[in-house]
Amino acid sequence: METAFTPIASFGGGLAIGLGAVLLMLGLGRILGATGIMSGLILPEGRDEFAWRAAMVLGMILAPGLIFVATGTLPEIAVPVSPVMIVVGGVIVGLGASLGSGCTSGHGVCGLSRLSLRSIVAVPTFMATAAITVFIIRHVLGA
Repeated sequence: METAFTPIASFGGGLAIGLGAVLLMLGLGRILGATGIMSGLILPEGRDEFAWRAAMVLGMILAPGLIFVATGTLPEIAVPVSPVMIVVGGVIVGLGASLGSGCTSGHGVCGLSRLSLRSIVAVPTFMATAAITVFIIRHVLGA
């Protein structure tokens, strides 16, 4: 399986995520971590909490439509696994985010920029786990 090299789109996406993280921190004093935003949407602490979290999730859902309006094409998404494996993967990621006290977006984007010790430990752990998983799946199992 070949991975496309998309430096311009990747740079633009990184800028958008960084800008969103800064604006959320400046505007509401909150960390942009997708798992925390979603869990707070499911179990909100108050009406104000629900409103901004719902707006963030809605923005994530509507983003491909905005890309279509701007470019005339939808982002290409290839999911080479079954729906069951997507659910299993989602549960594993959710458990990992709970055990790691946050997800890659919260630790990687916001935690590292704040020099959070927890994030400085979590991000290399995420990266090493991802590399080991890809190696096992592609080179040991041959999938």
